[in-house]
Amino acid sequence: MFNTSQVRQDFPLLTRPDSARQIYFDNACMSLKPSLVIDAMTEYYRDYPACVGRSSHHLGQLASQKVQAVRAKVAKFINASSEEEIIFTRNTTESINLVARSLGIKATDRILVSDKEHNSNLVPWQLLCQQTGATLEVLPSRADNTFDLDHFAQVITGARLVAIGHTANLDGVTVPISEIIRLAHSAGAQVLVDGAQAMLHQRLDVRALDLDYLAFSGHKMLGPTGTGVLYGKASLLNSLEPFLVGGDTVESVTYTDHKFLPVPERFEAGLQDYAGLLGLGAAIDYLSALDFSAIREHEYQLNHYLTSEVQKLAKFRLIGPEDPRQRSGVLSFYFDGVDAHQIALMLDNMSGIMIRSGQHCVHSWFHAHKLTGSARVSLAFYNTMEEAEQFIKTLTKINQIF
Repeated sequence: MFNTSQVRQDFPLLTRPDSARQIYFDNACMSLKPSLVIDAMTEYYRDYPACVGRSSHHLGQLASQKVQAVRAKVAKFINASSEEEIIFTRNTTESINLVARSLGIKATDRILVSDKEHNSNLVPWQLLCQQTGATLEVLPSRADNTFDLDHFAQVITGARLVAIGHTANLDGVTVPISEIIRLAHSAGAQVLVDGAQAMLHQRLDVRALDLDYLAFSGHKMLGPTGTGVLYGKASLLNSLEPFLVGGDTVESVTYTDHKFLPVPERFEAGLQDYAGLLGLGAAIDYLSALDFSAIREHEYQLNHYLTSEVQKLAKFRLIGPEDPRQRSGVLSFYFDGVDAHQIALMLDNMSGIMIRSGQHCVHSWFHAHKLTGSARVSLAFYNTMEEAEQFIKTLTKINQIF
């Protein structure tokens, strides 16, 4: 059984005197930060606030060694073949844009995305296709919002790229990524996975999956904001054109020419968020020590309780499959005729319960389904059954008001 009481001691927000009124159910937007992460960032600014890869003095060398160690940690965490396959970015959005702008997409290419993609994995491809003449095709989900693998098998032939979210922030549904990659590769297509929502809840093995590209953000996996990662197979990264160029991307420059550094440096333009990267490394250290199978079971138990209770409420509508095992730690819902933002505000005002409301950066899905938004509970391993019970009590009161 997962020891929630123990891990909660690692998070400053959850140990404050007013922690009883700090019920944080917005983890799909931003995870909380353990002290280990905060301390790692403070240590950089306090003890070795120097440039990485530029200054030869002892502080610069120490900072460079620390950041390079983070690259190695990331590679190990996702089982990349080498550190050179890890590119540091600001977030998942930048990682996806890097691939979109560097692939050399042509007018004859087809790009496939699901109908539940975050704006960050939809708008870059829309813009790219508008500029190049390439074709963007949207894969419809089944009626219960799960991935339609049979349809995918019928349309994958001739595609250049599949860009797909591993776990949807809309409803917590995880796609059958192994089968998607197998079918795509059989058809000669590459696969980019938006892993932002998955990294806090499960380990992704890029080599076991034979994954081409993986994008994710630090802020959703206990790490700092402004940190992200793009993983790519070495052979593919070496074929990409640089997206952002300038300082730290070049080996030498004259007034008329330049020579780029090798991967990954050629894709990491300018001075990076070194404190943030060290915080990301600390987050990976923390996650690496956790039992992810126990986390999945703990989050399922919470979601099972929430799902069974909210379905008793009048006018309740669930987004996604009824089985909570298919929705990770997400409960996305709305009440007929009630504004989702009003539900979120009342939960916060009445009991200090923090959820997300709105369209969750999946505007396309909500517009297609003619819905204005939903209220979304998103769980993490540090959430408790007592918090879930308080949520149900408060939501029941709100439901009675309406």
